[in-house]
Amino acid sequence: MADNLIDQVYEAAFVPERWAGVLDRLSILSESVGGVVLVASDRFPPRWSASQAIGGALQAFSSGGAWRENDRPSRFLKAGPGSFLRDVDFLSEAYMAVDPMRKELVDHGLGWQTGTVIPMHGDEMVIYSFERRLDQGPHHPQVVGTLNALRPHLARAGLIALRLGLEQAQNTVSVLAALGLPAVVLSKTGRVIAGNTLFEELSTLFLPSAFGGLVIAEPAANKLFREVLDIACADREPLVRSIPVKPSERTALAVIHIVPLRRAAHDIFSGADLLVVINEVGPGHALPAAALLSALFDLTPSEARVASGLAAGKSLKLIASQMGVSFGSVRTYLARVFAKTGASQQSQLVALLKSVQPMLPQVKS
Repeated sequence: MADNLIDQVYEAAFVPERWAGVLDRLSILSESVGGVVLVASDRFPPRWSASQAIGGALQAFSSGGAWRENDRPSRFLKAGPGSFLRDVDFLSEAYMAVDPMRKELVDHGLGWQTGTVIPMHGDEMVIYSFERRLDQGPHHPQVVGTLNALRPHLARAGLIALRLGLEQAQNTVSVLAALGLPAVVLSKTGRVIAGNTLFEELSTLFLPSAFGGLVIAEPAANKLFREVLDIACADREPLVRSIPVKPSERTALAVIHIVPLRRAAHDIFSGADLLVVINEVGPGHALPAAALLSALFDLTPSEARVASGLAAGKSLKLIASQMGVSFGSVRTYLARVFAKTGASQQSQLVALLKSVQPMLPQVKS
């Protein structure tokens, strides 16, 4: 049985959707309600996979602010580097009485923990933790020995998964570079995971940011970009979005396409949540179809018809007549189009719409 469990641990490193099953088996072995594997850092919320029984507690912990105040990992690491520990063996009653992490656990009917912290590159740590209900009391001491026998395998599996995740992100942007498209993979907080050489050449399009973040230099476009990140940070599935960036003296008109990556377990270790592709565009003569505008800028059918009509040179009154709606309704649609495209004037909007061609490879002269 032990050999089979070890095999499953390494399988999870390569097929991460299997982590939940591995954690369930380890929970039974350690007489726990459930377990979790997570990647923690001081700079961003933890990424995790957990047994169903404790998923709610981890969701509250990662989406709220409790993770910022959690110093348990550093205490675990200091008290027992290289081993599993029970919280009752080194955390005092006085500490646990004010510990925000324990409060999170107790709020979800939990209260006793055994875990281990495995330092990775930089300030990232892979943490394995197993929880018991408050009324069950602490883990039995022999559980620590059982888990410690498996710890070397868990540590290697975590390292393999972390490296594979980063390699997968880099491969994604490298393929797009071969197609002539600047691209970058981001975490949901906006941290750059991997970027290709074409992206690195667009230094005038982006501003430097703390903690490896990404900021669009054009304020209106950056506002729309931050809205996408806010949705992702709230663990809501972000929409596919295309954000226009107005041309300047230093940059051409560009469209930034944001595509959410699948929130499957393979993203836990790499932290990859969003794929960003940048397309610099030149003026074209073909008028954009309403369906294309809807797909690019997340416009409703009515908003897309207004935008397409303006690009064709029609007045708002004529558009209202052809749509069979009031002039006021068309102005409302136009205001929404402005908000979604970052334009502030009809002339800017028309120039943008006539220039947009989605995700065409860059042709270097």
